[in-house]
Amino acid sequence: MEQMNNGNHDDKTMESAMIFAQQTNDHFPKQFIWPKDHLSQTSTEKLKEHIIDLQGFLRHDEEATLHAANLVKESCQTHGFFQVVNHGVDLAMLALAQEHGRAFFKLPITEKLKCKQKEGSIVGFACAHAQRFREKLPWKELLTFEYYENGGDVVADFFNALGSQYKETGLIYQKFSESMNKLALYLIELLEISLGVDRHNHNYYRQLFEDSVSIVRCNHYPRCNKPNLTYGVGPHCDPNALTILYQDQVGGLEVFADNKWKSVQPNPNALVVNIGDTFTAISNGKCKSCLHRVSVSSLSPRLSLAFFLCPKGDRELKAPQCLVEKDGRKEYPDFTWGEFLRFTQKNHRADENTLQEFTKWLLSSKYQNA
Repeated sequence: MEQMNNGNHDDKTMESAMIFAQQTNDHFPKQFIWPKDHLSQTSTEKLKEHIIDLQGFLRHDEEATLHAANLVKESCQTHGFFQVVNHGVDLAMLALAQEHGRAFFKLPITEKLKCKQKEGSIVGFACAHAQRFREKLPWKELLTFEYYENGGDVVADFFNALGSQYKETGLIYQKFSESMNKLALYLIELLEISLGVDRHNHNYYRQLFEDSVSIVRCNHYPRCNKPNLTYGVGPHCDPNALTILYQDQVGGLEVFADNKWKSVQPNPNALVVNIGDTFTAISNGKCKSCLHRVSVSSLSPRLSLAFFLCPKGDRELKAPQCLVEKDGRKEYPDFTWGEFLRFTQKNHRADENTLQEFTKWLLSSKYQNA
């Protein structure tokens, strides 16, 4: 396991923020340097991912739904990544959410620290995850909050607690979260169709995500003088079920496909979708979790807004019996999202092997407690 950081949270966050603000060409902080290994080669190709039009599916057109489901299936079998257009999310609202995200990260560090993450929590402001790790730090700042499907205006309340100046920001991100959650559940339905589960157990996956408690994150990747030495986010698979991302036009997102890194071209009308480890497990391994990373730029900062669909923490998660019977074996043990989340926060830093390591840890823990 990589070194965890036991130092003062505020000091480490402040130190990282000062590094971003006071870069020099003759020195690069070692805690941000990533080693060269099998996952560090440079991206030289563009990813030819499916860009899926959801208009017909959202209108309940049967032919369009089957076409979209087939494209989703192809994407999930190869790299777990696709983009969607005509997705029903208001583009003007997305632009406002992006504008308010930029405004937040332009605030003085002393202001941002007023909503810093507390120890053991994922909610709040953090800089480079310096409060958690000592090495291979990501070149980014982030603001994280939770969205409860049936939790009222929890996002607006989070921002209102920061002060009256954040009231408009809270309303915008409440709408953003509601819209992303609605789209995520539509995509879950489409995934169910693509796997043929709807013919055996209709709404199986939708029921798993009832009363969901999802994670929303604003990511800011500052300009970097030596982008070849670090990452905005290192190679990893998301541990949650499904991620929807709205990004600016700077670029930097890269997906591992065909045994090489390929860059994703930003599309102003599209939302990025990638499969996470949790859905890989509950699809009995049929949907591939997307291995991806973020490169940083020496020319421009980058901003992205991510919605991580997560089930309720105590919901038991397992693949539907129809898939297990079809495959002849169960690929992953039953688990709860709470167990998986705790594993990624306390036992393992998310990377390309998170699901495999979690499975081993879970089976070992259950064996010891038997």
